[in-house]
Amino acid sequence: MIKYINHMLIFFSKLLAFLPLPFIHQIAKALGWILYFCNTKSARIQRSNIEQSSLCKNEDAIKQLINANITETGKSLLESLAIWGKSESELSSLVKGIVGWEDVEAALSLGKGLIFLTPHLGCFEITSICYGAKHPVTVLYRPPKLKFLQDLIVKGRSRTGVTLAEANANGVRKLMQALKRGEAIGILPDQIPAEGEGEWADFFGKPAYTMTLASKLAEKTGAKVMMVFGERLSNGSGYHIYFNKVDTIATPTLLNQAIEHQVAQKPEQYLWQYNRYKARRHAMQKLNAPKD
Repeated sequence: MIKYINHMLIFFSKLLAFLPLPFIHQIAKALGWILYFCNTKSARIQRSNIEQSSLCKNEDAIKQLINANITETGKSLLESLAIWGKSESELSSLVKGIVGWEDVEAALSLGKGLIFLTPHLGCFEITSICYGAKHPVTVLYRPPKLKFLQDLIVKGRSRTGVTLAEANANGVRKLMQALKRGEAIGILPDQIPAEGEGEWADFFGKPAYTMTLASKLAEKTGAKVMMVFGERLSNGSGYHIYFNKVDTIATPTLLNQAIEHQVAQKPEQYLWQYNRYKARRHAMQKLNAPKD
């Protein structure tokens, strides 16, 4: 049954890939609102996270951001399926501009590797494909809880120049090896880490269990760190890719501050529905442990 569903999803992805991006985004707007009304828990998390961020000054601004975010979330979901089905040449034509590429080349010239941080902001699926067309990159990913999505995701993200590394000990070794070769790696820095793989640090003023992997890799290798953002342009006209230098992510707090700064540039395209403050049992024990 899982195999059958997977084949159907891959077929749907290929079918969706034939549609122009403006049409996909128009359909996706409706999808965003359907999901919003059907999933009240997700809607509550979205509002709570936006309020916590303090990026909006009043209730009207909060409602405006929520409305914009609903449609952008729909676009994110549907465009990902289309991107996984499109060829590299088709996707390259959707990239309308790249900002900060000179900083990428400068960092690579040092020979210590490059760590790309790609938060759940904008179209993060396009960023690794864009970079992989020019240089090799190893991207860390966590297998989906829904097993029937596994083949679709792996096939969709495995492109020329892009190597996937599963989020386990073997995957971390792959990241280290890539950095030692002077290559780039990609990490989702705002994804909740597994038990024992994070620390508590404020994210928009509230404690969030935050990964330590990116900080440790940067410290061990001396690799430069950059925040990468695939801005979704209006009317389905494509994407702008931004490579922004990050001074330091030496602590989880500094990592979260770098993410906050990036999110503030385009808050309507952030995945506010993601439960960033979800507390794993092991992590909660650490948070509530008595201080010496």
